[in-house]
Amino acid sequence: MPGSPATPDHPTPRRVAYFCIGVLIGLTGGFGNALVSANIGNLQGMFGVYSDEAAWLSSVYVMTNICMSLLLIKFRQQFGLERFTWIFLPAYVAVTFAHLFVDSFGTALVVRAVNGITASGMSTLGLYYVIQSLPAAHRLRGIVIGIGVSQLAPPLARTFSSSMLQVGNWQSMYLFEAGMATLSLVAVLLLRLPPSQRIDVFERLDFVTFALFAPGMALLCATLGEGRIVWWMEAPWIGYALCAAVVLITAALLIEYHRADPLLNLRWLGSADIIRFAVVAMSVRIVLSEQTYGAIGLLGTLGMGNDQLIPLFGVVSVASLAGLIVSAATLDPLRLGTPIRISLILIAIGAFIDAGATNLTRPMEMYLSQSLIAFAALYFMGPTLLIGMLRGLSKGFNHVVSFSALFSITQSLGGLAGSALLGTFQIVREKFHSHALVESIQATDPLDAGRLQALGGAYGRVLIDPALRQAEGAVALGQQISREANVLAYNDVFLLIGCIALATFAWLQVLAIRNRLRGHNPMAEVLATIARNKK
Repeated sequence: MPGSPATPDHPTPRRVAYFCIGVLIGLTGGFGNALVSANIGNLQGMFGVYSDEAAWLSSVYVMTNICMSLLLIKFRQQFGLERFTWIFLPAYVAVTFAHLFVDSFGTALVVRAVNGITASGMSTLGLYYVIQSLPAAHRLRGIVIGIGVSQLAPPLARTFSSSMLQVGNWQSMYLFEAGMATLSLVAVLLLRLPPSQRIDVFERLDFVTFALFAPGMALLCATLGEGRIVWWMEAPWIGYALCAAVVLITAALLIEYHRADPLLNLRWLGSADIIRFAVVAMSVRIVLSEQTYGAIGLLGTLGMGNDQLIPLFGVVSVASLAGLIVSAATLDPLRLGTPIRISLILIAIGAFIDAGATNLTRPMEMYLSQSLIAFAALYFMGPTLLIGMLRGLSKGFNHVVSFSALFSITQSLGGLAGSALLGTFQIVREKFHSHALVESIQATDPLDAGRLQALGGAYGRVLIDPALRQAEGAVALGQQISREANVLAYNDVFLLIGCIALATFAWLQVLAIRNRLRGHNPMAEVLATIARNKK
């Protein structure tokens, strides 16, 4: 399609080189946000900011990244892939090196925002290189691998980034990212992509739509990213941001609805099949927050830091790679819904296993559950992308722009919404369990009195006054209650995730059974339409 490189036959050595470069670029783009997310607590201390301020380092990245696909596809179509490459790849290198000179939190936010813009082109570039490495018969598998490579970066980042921080502070982490970006630039210089077809696609209203839609989505991302930290009802700016987001997004959609050649084809995006796709894609991304928020949050509550989580995320990285390989190897364009349903079952099993956590739970006890979820995260990604992409291609190339925007939005918003939903639910449940536990303690109960005395006795060597010892014992008991309440709340979160995953699976299974009884295969019809359009 216009804006994408030609796909001639390549000799085997060149195919291998294309594959290696694609993996390098995909990991480089993925590490951009993964390194910061994995070490947000350390960066908070290094910059001397509060937790709500540190959270902006991840939020601003998503705010600028979420809508860039709207313009990048048309940019490649009109100006060509080569110009796209030589703008975004050097820009990414420059931004990563700019990290090394950041000396304040404010400038760090600016650099992270620019990084979100430039990184949006890296995943596409890596995808194109991987596609070049495979023959025509396996090109769809190349799409699955290309889109999945960048998803390997988050677990990998947690296996080694904390060691870099110990060696050379936060500059060493950014130096690694800059080194990866430089290697990517050199690799692209040594082996370029084939040329692409160019057509005139930009219209003036495209920029008007983007100028309204992008800020609206950015404000929505800011609300989801910060709401549970500053709390939804406590920070006035949350309400103003939501109001502004609704106005801006609505204005952009009204413009697009009445355009002859829209940037966002709302009539197609509003069809039942695409709405169903968006709901499923976002639901899966929300339940996948079991790992990024639930498991990490639970272990953090129990005193586990990044150093103690390295073996766990080593296992998770292997499971993620296995999910990517199995997804590519078993890909069947006629049955793209099957991997999604299997992924939901695996997520539900992993979540229900974790729901039995106690204050004695340690990372090694979560190897199985987190491996299942990590496998599912990569197993579902490629088929989900292909379902929407093939549907878009069956309608025409201009629909691919709309789908790319939809897919990017569902994945980015799904990740933020998952953390916001689960984080809010966890806080509410923690308050409930804490209240219940406190009510169950009675000072007249011999067991409770003995526990208070034992906890206070630990201070016997430093506190002579019995009243002070009892007060310290009460504080220690309160800490234990808080810990137990948090563990119970996280168990509730895992149960909620398992229920959502099972409900989504049941809905998809009912739809699949209905189609089978009717002798209807939606993907077969989509592929047949694409074949007719080619002729």
